[in-house]
Amino acid sequence: MNQRTVLISGAGIAGPTLAYWLARHGFHPTVVERADGLRSSGSPVDVRGPAVQVAEGMGVMARLREAGTRVANLDFVDGRGRRVGRINMNALRRAAGSREVELPRGDLAAILHQAGRDDAEFVFSDSIVAMTQDTGAVHVTFDRSAPRSFDLVIGADGLHSATRLLAFGPESDYVHHMGLYVATVTLDDPVEHVHDVLMYNTPGRAVSVHPGRDRPLAAFMFRGPAIAGFHHRDTGQHKRLLIEAFAGDAWRVPELLEQVRAAPDLYFDAVSQVRLPRWSHGRVALLGDAASCVSLFGDGSSLAMAGAATLAGALAAHPDDHRAAFRRYESEHRALVEPKQGNAGQAATMLVPATARGITARNLATRLWPLAAAGQWLGRRSRGSHTPVSQAAAL
Repeated sequence: MNQRTVLISGAGIAGPTLAYWLARHGFHPTVVERADGLRSSGSPVDVRGPAVQVAEGMGVMARLREAGTRVANLDFVDGRGRRVGRINMNALRRAAGSREVELPRGDLAAILHQAGRDDAEFVFSDSIVAMTQDTGAVHVTFDRSAPRSFDLVIGADGLHSATRLLAFGPESDYVHHMGLYVATVTLDDPVEHVHDVLMYNTPGRAVSVHPGRDRPLAAFMFRGPAIAGFHHRDTGQHKRLLIEAFAGDAWRVPELLEQVRAAPDLYFDAVSQVRLPRWSHGRVALLGDAASCVSLFGDGSSLAMAGAATLAGALAAHPDDHRAAFRRYESEHRALVEPKQGNAGQAATMLVPATARGITARNLATRLWPLAAAGQWLGRRSRGSHTPVSQAAAL
């Protein structure tokens, strides 16, 4: 029997991309999303490397560029707001011949959804709560909808994947804390520097303001061990942790913390990697951050798009053998993921130096880099970790 019906959990970046390509290959995808609609996060993400080819194949690259942010520079500032270092992002992109684009994550998700919504079923305000599988199908129980059976189930539901929990076991077995926490909050007032990301560092901490496209975004990053009792959905806990971590800092930090206190919605989570020995279990497979979250600094959106296209292609090549398809997908995509997981700490060192000496060295290096050396540096990063610097500065 050909595997024709595929349930995809998660309507972020990986899920709609996979739905688009599966439909093109003759499958019948259904995407279930626990949120009421597409998430509207303005956090900037990059589409780069193999994801550019995926977007071009979907016919959406022009729309992604139209939605792109206007960021040209990443400026490091001191406590008085004086610039002490700069990375010219436009010059780096030109020198490396990059075709990447940075845009708000919500816009990327919306464009990908629009590309595939006519050929896939999307079910919002629902989620998978139980699964059983046999030799012929996966039998799924939903929180709200009636039970259904599918030939395959793909978990594209992020770092805290419910699909992974049901099929593979506890999150603690696979999610590894990277020694950092990150928070983002949208700001009410426009910023003066509409082309610049501004970042202020103290040892082990970083605060940045990204101009965004419609609304600016503040980001906080700090180093710390795993916090006992931490829960990624406890906003009250998140606000307390953030205010404690940045109390007494200079620059715009006191003002930004006031906005954190008043914010109805705040993103806060540990920076983590996901590592599993296998990405499939029977008729269930994982995709994107659910399978292989690289970390905040690892080009997650681009990897999600590339992985989705690879998985769809593998299933099309082996329509009667999901095991062979999953093996092919995992073999090909791990070749992209694993080098980036290994290099993720380099970006953390640059953006959140642990010591005052490290901050000084980083700032000095940005002033001394000649353009040619900067281009070579970006080329090495692009072939290795593909670190989205301006994304990391604002996430």
